[in-house]
Amino acid sequence: VLQKGLKENFADAEVSVVDCPDLTQEPFSFPAKGICGKPRIADVGGVPYLIPVVQKEKLYDLNTVAKDIELPGAFILGAGAASSKTVGVNAELIPIVQTKSEKKPAVNGSYIAQINPADKGCLLEKYSSKYTDCEFGLLANLYASEGQPGKVIEVKASGRTGELNFVSCLRQILEKHYGEKPVGMGGTFIIEKGKAKIHVMPPEFSTCPLNTDEDVNNWLKFFEMKAPLICQPVIVSRDPGFDLRLEHTHCFSHHGEGGHYHQDTSPDSVRYRGYFVPAELLFRIDKPLETHLVGRD
Repeated sequence: VLQKGLKENFADAEVSVVDCPDLTQEPFSFPAKGICGKPRIADVGGVPYLIPVVQKEKLYDLNTVAKDIELPGAFILGAGAASSKTVGVNAELIPIVQTKSEKKPAVNGSYIAQINPADKGCLLEKYSSKYTDCEFGLLANLYASEGQPGKVIEVKASGRTGELNFVSCLRQILEKHYGEKPVGMGGTFIIEKGKAKIHVMPPEFSTCPLNTDEDVNNWLKFFEMKAPLICQPVIVSRDPGFDLRLEHTHCFSHHGEGGHYHQDTSPDSVRYRGYFVPAELLFRIDKPLETHLVGRD
């Protein structure tokens, strides 16, 4: 299904089932070897807690989420917002956490991307270099598993010919094929060559209400960042009525760049390589009572 669809958006695409590479190795350097074992997706909080006006009291903990999704000790990847209470400013969180179990403490391999006060560029830091908790705020889209080796879907694509970004392309292929049956996937992919459009939220929450996508885009800080970028996507083909964010991808690098992935900016030269697992379960945690569709891109 994926290979056929990808060829409509990329010059070259190859999809196969392979053994998950050892993700403790570079360029990933994750705290778990794989993304297999009881795979599940959690959509926590939501964009309505950030805009039009922030609700700073919305704070969560990845160790608690692991229990809520009935997988204590889960290995969690994804995209979310940092806890402004912990970090002191608004920032992008790239969660990569082996949550705590009865036998072991949590191992936090997450990154945070924020606006550097010195030069207004991107400042990417290893979360554990400053903080010891597993908190986040406002919203997160998370893929969780036992972190085991196993079979995964390897997706390679290069030379983008269509308008869709890599993640949107995968999601829309699934939606087109499976229709009303929601299909979710998570994992990791690398932008191996090329450049990408990435945003980082500003350090101060907006004092003026952000009521439209245009308001949001004027508030966000956009950058062009270079490969290699290691990305953590969470994809659900269709919302079965849970007010989900259907796709959300954050990325980090080993050269100081990272944030929220929008699209590659070098379609001719771009090269993607990813590893995905379809999720078995979907959990919706702290769904906003008042919602909207602004800022979901």
